[in-house]
Amino acid sequence: QVQLVESGGGLVQAGDSLRLSCAASGRTFSTYTMAWFRQAPGKEREFVAAISWSGSMSKYADPVKGRFTISRVNAKNTMYLQMNSLRSEDTAVYSCAAGYGLGLGSPSNSYNYWGQGTQVTVSS
Repeated sequence: QVQLVESGGGLVQAGDSLRLSCAASGRTFSTYTMAWFRQAPGKEREFVAAISWSGSMSKYADPVKGRFTISRVNAKNTMYLQMNSLRSEDTAVYSCAAGYGLGLGSPSNSYNYWGQGTQVTVSS
């Protein structure tokens, strides 16, 4: 199994940037599709971004496209989400997820492994 630990969330002003990290347990990390999801208060969990096992392919939800960048460094067993030009509507708990052999458009319930979630709050 894969264990995921997130960090990097916080309280920021609109227009600021944050970089979230997701550290994985290791041995098979490089073979997993990974993704970020978020859940705002009173809302269902929604897809943010996903990245293929090699890092060569990525997918973004329309609200974050052009502002967020997903990346991974397999040698460090870590995935990142660089969030720029943050808006109040980006406020949510952000969770990283991993799953073997998943397409980049797979829904949240397709992912087997999840981090604990990290709170991102953007004030306007």
